[in-house]
Amino acid sequence: MTVRGPETEEADGRPLHERIAADLRDDIMSGELAPGDSLPSTAQLKERFGAANATVQKAVQRLKSERLVVGRAGASVTVREHRQRTIRPAAYMAPSPSGEPYRWLTEAANSGARAHSTLLDVTGAAPPADVADALGLRPGGKAILRHQLLSIDDEPAELVSSYYPLDIAEGTAITERRRIPGGTPTLLASLGHPPRLSVDRVSARVATQDHYRLLRLPGDLPVLRTLRVVFSDHDRPIEATVMVKAGHPYEVQYEFTPG
Repeated sequence: MTVRGPETEEADGRPLHERIAADLRDDIMSGELAPGDSLPSTAQLKERFGAANATVQKAVQRLKSERLVVGRAGASVTVREHRQRTIRPAAYMAPSPSGEPYRWLTEAANSGARAHSTLLDVTGAAPPADVADALGLRPGGKAILRHQLLSIDDEPAELVSSYYPLDIAEGTAITERRRIPGGTPTLLASLGHPPRLSVDRVSARVATQDHYRLLRLPGDLPVLRTLRVVFSDHDRPIEATVMVKAGHPYEVQYEFTPG
């Protein structure tokens, strides 16, 4: 549970209902309020936060819009069963076996979810500056962009923009507007560019207009942006992908061994 003091409240200029929602959201994300638990009653929340009834209801409605809780007026409000999904980047790096779907889809299915991808665009494009730098492109240089929307249980989950060097992608299925069996890791491996190392840079960002629209975000919560650069033999970058997902329903798990 969030601990607040007078100095904290003075520093927080957000409307009270947003502060209440933030504290309850943290209780849910940390597991203090477990899936299936009821939220404290309106009376309890009014006492805890020193808030009016309408302010408490506005905070709870915010959590409903974020799909963290469910309930109706006059009844208890409970925490949804699937409050947060764990993403394990290491599970997606290896190419899929022949005939198998892309590993992102397989991993989602293994967790009991229904997942699918929608290919939004395939085109030649000048990447963002950090992507161009990662691929070693000259100023104004282009790469092949494959832009996808990944969905879980029919809800938008992640925007994926993958860029590939022209000398690797041209003349291959990477440039075609269709799905690639097994995903691009499998195709790149078959072209003699097996993935050897994946480097992630994760940051929290304010959602852009495209993020807000395509991910159907419920409010002004931050998004998680991951820039993943995949290297093949001789440390050659073969793919740079920008992945954007809503911040509140996901956590990213990395596993390390002492070096």
